[in-house]
Amino acid sequence: MEPYWNTFWGNPSSSQNRSGIKAAALVSLAREQLASTLKIPAESVIFTSGATEANNLALIGYARALADIKGKRGHVITLTTEHHSVLDPLRQLKLEGFRVSELNPGKDGLIDIRAVNEAFEDDTFLLSIMLANNEIGVIQPIQELSNLCHSKGAILHSDIVQAYGHMRLDLYSLGIDFATISAHKMYGPKGIGALIMKSKLPIMPLQWGGGQEKGLRPGSLPVPLIAGFAKAAQLAIGDLDMREQRLMFLRDKLLEGLRNKLPELIVNGSMKRRLAHNLNITIPGIKGNRLHRLLRLRVLCSSGSACANGMPSHVLLSLGRTLDEASSSLRLSLGRNTSEEDINRAILLISKTVSEIKYI
Repeated sequence: MEPYWNTFWGNPSSSQNRSGIKAAALVSLAREQLASTLKIPAESVIFTSGATEANNLALIGYARALADIKGKRGHVITLTTEHHSVLDPLRQLKLEGFRVSELNPGKDGLIDIRAVNEAFEDDTFLLSIMLANNEIGVIQPIQELSNLCHSKGAILHSDIVQAYGHMRLDLYSLGIDFATISAHKMYGPKGIGALIMKSKLPIMPLQWGGGQEKGLRPGSLPVPLIAGFAKAAQLAIGDLDMREQRLMFLRDKLLEGLRNKLPELIVNGSMKRRLAHNLNITIPGIKGNRLHRLLRLRVLCSSGSACANGMPSHVLLSLGRTLDEASSSLRLSLGRNTSEEDINRAILLISKTVSEIKYI
């Protein structure tokens, strides 16, 4: 990223000077690099400020464009466990006259294909289900869902932020029509993401002015962030298999250690269909606010998404957890720098903290 903060500082939309041409060349290369990691054409990549903007653009932009073409508003299906950047745009569409069905997953966090099939209506035009959940890490049967969608004349949108860089993905083989990605989930810079879209899908922009990114996302492109995004993706794909095996070993070691110390703990979400670096547990019978207050200076963890603003996780509530259980849950993530020593220390600190609370 460094050269594009200072030496090559030009605006990629300006083709009248060498600095702008250099910046434009970098953006073009980064677009191709990102596309190659997903096995899609480079022109399918639309840069945005992140996945939240990309989700809004895909969901609201497509729904409005289709309603304009057909002269009527239709029906959308999603899950109650989706990220707020999916649920909130869909609830906005509901205010605009679209109908939205929010389905509950099973207790393991996975959706039943039959439930989705039964939810389809004559004018269902869109299904939005994330590939891997950001809180509990469960991996949904996306290919089966896309087959169902397309057989009924609908399209599939999937927020793949949590999976990208942690799973090998071929978007077109999976049948995903709109996908959203973000750099910071794989050590890239914050503030940059992308919408991946099939070229023939109609979409209405949410912003105007400048015409950049096919007129769908106007504004000067942040060249250093784009450079960092592409590099982060290349690095993530480069060691994906080895990293996945290592993190799965450490994740299972963490779970086994915690279960030995805290046999009452409950795992949230399927362990069979799950990202290797995710563990989400509930420790019943203790006060969640006290647990997190004591752990704050000892272990980097949370009870839910960063977007939840301290509220109990809507994902865990959808799985059937009570408010008290949701607040006494821990969302634990492992990363490149996580070591066995970190795992052993986390087991000790979490179990010790729980014991302290029980005897207060």
